[in-house]
Amino acid sequence: MTEHQTLIERSRNAMPGGVNSPVRAFRSVGADPIFAKSAKGAMLTTTDGRELIDYCMSFGPLILGHAHPDVVQAITEAAARGTSYAVTTEAEIEMAELITSAIPSMERVRLVSSGTEACMTAIRLARGATKRNKILKFEGCYHGHADALLVKAGSGVAGIASASSAGVTEACAKDTLVARYNHREDVEQLLKEHGDDLAAILVEPVAANMGLVKPADGFLQFLREQADACGALLVFDGVICGFRFCFGEYQNLCGVSPDLTCLGKIIGGGMPIGALGGRADIMEQLAPLGSVYQAGTLSGNPVSVAAGLATLRRLQADQPYAKLEQTTQALTRALSEIATGLDIPLQLPTMGSLFAIVFTDQPIRGFADIEQTSQERFHALFHALLAQGVYLPPSPFEVCFLSTAHDESHVQRTVDAWRLALQTVAAT
Repeated sequence: MTEHQTLIERSRNAMPGGVNSPVRAFRSVGADPIFAKSAKGAMLTTTDGRELIDYCMSFGPLILGHAHPDVVQAITEAAARGTSYAVTTEAEIEMAELITSAIPSMERVRLVSSGTEACMTAIRLARGATKRNKILKFEGCYHGHADALLVKAGSGVAGIASASSAGVTEACAKDTLVARYNHREDVEQLLKEHGDDLAAILVEPVAANMGLVKPADGFLQFLREQADACGALLVFDGVICGFRFCFGEYQNLCGVSPDLTCLGKIIGGGMPIGALGGRADIMEQLAPLGSVYQAGTLSGNPVSVAAGLATLRRLQADQPYAKLEQTTQALTRALSEIATGLDIPLQLPTMGSLFAIVFTDQPIRGFADIEQTSQERFHALFHALLAQGVYLPPSPFEVCFLSTAHDESHVQRTVDAWRLALQTVAAT
């Protein structure tokens, strides 16, 4: 038995499915998982000795690449001082000040331990502030695994959701409404029926958990207007978008200000963190000032905050966003040209340093369009690229991430591997 096979057996005997988060099991691509040994820059080293160009990048936090020297130094120094205090530190204040200066709508900030916790808290706060029960989310948008958010659309085009996970009660799911992303008519219908009891509209301003779907022109402004009209709060889930497209959140670019914003991933520099922020009058309804309770022993953990501050300060100083977009565009343009030459129906939706791989020639407007992708072809592509040293996220519904560590050599090696891999795909 190889070392890799031994790790698989050990993991499955110790952890459910052998993993601590489901996508790591690689079941979406019909394979055994890989095991990380170390990583540096754009490269991931596995326990069986493979050196992989990484386009997963921990699903988004590592915009500076793996083990960036600034981040490693900050973590080391913070850990040497103490790994947890459960007492406020000046670094937490600095983090909140940096976020509020970068994202003006976030007048007050509460640090938590994950993006899931940030979204969960946003829902509770919205309900407490409005004294209403229901929330509206969008099909295909993922906001973490809180009960109220693990839902799927009902039998109609839009309507009351039903639980999409065992353990989530129908009573919980009934207060969650689901509309199709970019479909104004769904929102109008649901608000007509439930607007008087709607606490919040929760949306990824750029949908990046169902592949990559950009908001249609005016869609986010429409949500702002609809929320205002019915008295609900508009909540942006910027866990992926935060500091990914600019030094701030997508709202800085689109000009639509939500009432609340959730952050995560990049603001922790690879360490566990989340943040909720928004209008001061709403945020100050959180305990200890208000009656909406939220607490966490490790909220504002000093090691996570140190890693996040190091990342944000480097991004603020370097402003790498134009270069990141240029590199991503060069990569996806080359990949698209190869697919066209092989007459493979393929789209590569791209924004900033994100791109998705969708095997369809139909317009992409929402989750139903992404679902049309050929999963068989994605599986073939994933395995063919992995065999040539290129690691994609192990699911056809995830986005690919570039970092400042991805350079022209990584792009060229990826293009070369892609050319060979797509020949395998063409045969499927």
